[in-house]
Order: sequence, then structure tokens, then C-alpha cells
Amino acid sequence: MLTDVAGVSVGHADDVRLGSGVTAIVFDQPAVASVSVLGGAPGGRDTDLLAPHNTVPAVDAIVLSGGSAFGLDAAGGVQAALREQGRGLRVGTALVPIVPQAIVFDLVNGGDKDWGVFSPYRDLGYAAARAVGSDFALGTVGGGMGATTATVKGGLGSASAITSAGHTVAAIVVVNAVGSPLVGNGPWFWAAPYEQHGEFGGLGYPAACDLTMRLKGGPGTSTTIGLVVTDAVLTKAQAMRLAIMAHDGLARAVLPAHAPMDGDTMFAAATGHRKLGDAVRELTELGHAATLTMARAIARGVYEAKALPVTGAQPAWQEMFTNTKQP
Repeated sequence: MLTDVAGVSVGHADDVRLGSGVTAIVFDQPAVASVSVLGGAPGGRDTDLLAPHNTVPAVDAIVLSGGSAFGLDAAGGVQAALREQGRGLRVGTALVPIVPQAIVFDLVNGGDKDWGVFSPYRDLGYAAARAVGSDFALGTVGGGMGATTATVKGGLGSASAITSAGHTVAAIVVVNAVGSPLVGNGPWFWAAPYEQHGEFGGLGYPAACDLTMRLKGGPGTSTTIGLVVTDAVLTKAQAMRLAIMAHDGLARAVLPAHAPMDGDTMFAAATGHRKLGDAVRELTELGHAATLTMARAIARGVYEAKALPVTGAQPAWQEMFTNTKQP
């Protein structure tokens, strides 16, 4: 799980009637962070400040939310919770929590989005930040509450690994992809080669892979957003490289990815507890681990998801394939 990295907490807030929610990832101490945006239709807040050439050195939290552009209110709620705790970047007498965010489009999944004048996402963000801890659920929760894919219900997933140099790398992701996480119509996951201990069914690959493209219907209804965190000491430029390599995990777990109507966005953060030795080699291995953990996290999010309790809801993997045996 993401919280296998020391100094990282995760909290969810969601509303099953709304069919949407928010996940807040809060760092005990400000973390060096960057981002890579490769989808053709992204939505984010304060992502530009994460560019290596820009000034802000670290972030207090990252937010992954549903709600499309309305969901960008969630970061304000997380900021409010952190400000109450005295967290933030000190600028003169002002205290400004630094909370970048990415969103997914889940507005047409059958949930009740008739919320009136103001969206509920600021309040959901505040609740998610107040709920952070070391234990958190996977599947149809938080930012993954309303997520869908081309073939099966999406959700929120997480995974972790330890490199040969002893660094911990972990991923968290909201899988709301325009493509499919499954080979053909399932039950096999594209991420099968990277699975650990049967964490998403242990079914491996089929004898032959159906490579037909499967796409979610409707424009603008997609995006996979995530975060990889390591306990290593990294610069912003190194964190950006980690975010870029996390996209490789997405490309291995969902086909197609980075499409014109995806908003695929990957953050990377470093808590700075363990220095790199051989910087180039160890950074490369951190990126390799980011690739594999992101692929696993995507499959776990789908595997753990449950269908929304609405008419015509997209079915979940476990209700479709729970009795499938390993070939």
C-alpha cells in the first residue's frame, strides 16, 4: 500500500448517492514532488508549480478526485484542513498549504449530480484530509468511487515494493480509463506479469491475447490519475523522471492509454528519508519499481471494485469473474 512509505497518510471521503468522492494523500513533512501529464484532456490544479524549473520546493498533500472540473474544489477543502493544523508554506505572515490535484470525469455514471449551486467537493476534500491514516480501503472508495473503464468497473488501487538498494516505492491510482484493464473481455489483466501473491486473482494470461481495441463510450469520460512515492532523497527533476516512468505502468496495465480524451496524469513525490548511493542506477531502479507498482495498483483497483448501486451500473470484476479458475 502507499502507506508502506513512512510519513505518508491516506484518507477517503465519498458519497455513494453522488457516485463520486475524493482521496487525499498527506505527507507528515513537505515532500519534493513533480508531475507528468500525458493524457490529451487533463484536469488539474497547481500542477505547473511542480515543474523542476519552478520555485515551490515541496508539497503538503496531493489530491485525487472525481467530479471533473467541479472536483477541483476538493483541494481547497484539503487546504482548509491543513491550515487548521498549522501546515503550509510560510510567506510572510501567510500560511499556504501546497496541495496539487488531478481529477477524473465521473459525471455520467448514474450518480445524482444535482447538487445545487455549489459542488460538494470542497467538503469532501476537507473530510478526506481529516480522515487520513495508515490504513485505507481499495476499490469503490474515495476518488475511485465513480470510476469506470471500457469493460469493467474502475476504482482506487495501491501497491508497493522495495528496491535492491532498500528504497520503498509505492503507488496509488484512480482507474477511470478510456481503455480496458482486461485482456479481451476478461477475466485476465494486462498487468498479470507483475502480480504479487495473487493480489488480483492470480489468473495469468490467456493462451492467446485478443488485441482488439476496447473504448469507453462518450467523449471526455476518462482519465487515470495516480501518485508514486518513495522514501529516497530526490530533486524535483528526479521526481519528474519518476512520474514519467510511472506512466509506463499505466501503459502496461491499460490499453489504450494516453488517448486524446484521456487526462492521464502521474505525480511523484519523495519523502527524503534515504539518500541515493549510485544516483543514476538507483534512480533507474526507482523508476522501474514505479512502473511495476503502478501496473499492479491499477489491476488491484479494478479487482477490488464494486458496482455502484444504480440502474445500469457498470458491473465489477468480482461479480463477473469471481468463480473463474486459473487456466
